[in-house]
Amino acid sequence: MPQRPRDSRATKELLLAAATAEFADHGLAGARIDRIAERAGANKRLLYVYFGDKDQLFEAVLHRQIGLLHEETPLVDGDLEAYAAARFDFMRTHPDTARLAAWRRFERIHHSEAEITSYREAIEAVAGAQREGRLDDRLPAADLFAMVLRITESWLDAPPALITASGRDGLGEHRAALLEAVRRITAPRS
Repeated sequence: MPQRPRDSRATKELLLAAATAEFADHGLAGARIDRIAERAGANKRLLYVYFGDKDQLFEAVLHRQIGLLHEETPLVDGDLEAYAAARFDFMRTHPDTARLAAWRRFERIHHSEAEITSYREAIEAVAGAQREGRLDDRLPAADLFAMVLRITESWLDAPPALITASGRDGLGEHRAALLEAVRRITAPRS
């Protein structure tokens, strides 16, 4: 019986998808290579061949998720309201990304040059909009961006008891409220 040819690209994709789910569910420390290989339907040796070790696989997953987030939530011309809406929508439809971000904050303290560059670009876009009078300039651009970043996840990361206590479980209402908050803190002084 002839062997089917290997498709390394497809296997890598299967491994990355399985690793994304595994790391989102268990974090770096709790993830298991055996479970990732089983989820992918691949030999676990291939994981080591393609990605090195578990830490390098985690970095590859983070790199991919950060790239996807950056691609789908651009900060165009410092428009923080549009950015907040896009980021909220992205995180709502990609819960694995939100969970990976949380695990990363708990388990990793180092960051990549790509992350630093991405944040520098965002801060500069906000600063540019402040200089042009399109955003409030009373707060430093980095602080304003950081606040908007956190606001976008406030209801997606809220304690379940708070969601219940609010009496509103529709994320549409929360999305509208967060966009109003972003408008209020970013609107230029009159």
